[in-house]
Amino acid sequence: MSLSLLLPEDGVTGLLRGWPDEPHVFERGVTAFEETVTEDFLANYAFSGCVPPQEIAVMKAPGPSLNQNSHMTNGRTDAAKLRGLHSSGHTIRLGNLQRVVPYLAAVSQGIQQETGCSNYVHAFLTPPGNQGLRHHWDQQMALVVQIAGIKRWPLWRPPVESPMRDFNESWRVWRDHFVPEWEATGPDLVIDLRAGQTLLLPRGWVHNPHVAHKTRSSAHLTFAIRERTPLWLAEKLVAEAIKDPAFRRTIRPADITGPTLAERLRETRRALHQHLDGLDPDALANTLRQVAKTELEYTT
Repeated sequence: MSLSLLLPEDGVTGLLRGWPDEPHVFERGVTAFEETVTEDFLANYAFSGCVPPQEIAVMKAPGPSLNQNSHMTNGRTDAAKLRGLHSSGHTIRLGNLQRVVPYLAAVSQGIQQETGCSNYVHAFLTPPGNQGLRHHWDQQMALVVQIAGIKRWPLWRPPVESPMRDFNESWRVWRDHFVPEWEATGPDLVIDLRAGQTLLLPRGWVHNPHVAHKTRSSAHLTFAIRERTPLWLAEKLVAEAIKDPAFRRTIRPADITGPTLAERLRETRRALHQHLDGLDPDALANTLRQVAKTELEYTT
């Protein structure tokens, strides 16, 4: 099982059966994962010049992410530039490793087989005493796998309910008073995540991770699990409507721009009710189980 590479047995059971909504730190123990994904493994990849430039983000709080030209030469990743930025205190984020590293592709696919959720893997290399991203929350459940060093995670309870896709994304609903208020009240939890530990971080929890240690760098992977929601089921139910010619007919421009649009909506709603009433949930469930295990890059 892929999850058992990242979590102990009770962590795997809790995730699959309960889907926790509170952060929790687990001791991974020594697994085959540690034998393959090491700090050197990540650094060698990061500074090889082989990383697709669009999958690299370079950050040093409190500034924004640097332009891609900061780590490119002639349209390609420049390993020397990237190493220099890391040496000057910038965090290097390597995105979507499940697309380019075969071992992590296999782990990611295994997680999807076990959970029915697609997922992606980012790596973060942060120099001593530095920080990349500042306060924000994410749209997916995350398994934060600390590979080397210690990263401090101040955490605040979700300020919004169940963010997903572009709904309640932190940067879309951001207010200037958020950070001063959070800092004034203090975090609800502070976790010093150490090598060999995994942080289960539910979506929506505000985090402000940084390396407090002044002489030791940090390396961690984030496995972001794109959770299934009732909206996913609704989308699949509606998607079946394309098989009915009534839903493939053209709506005339005059109906879209004129006063008859409301009537077209009522007609479509009636047709949709009829379509949904005619579906066999048991048969569709059998199909969706397989879709959930194979559908790539579905976005929560």
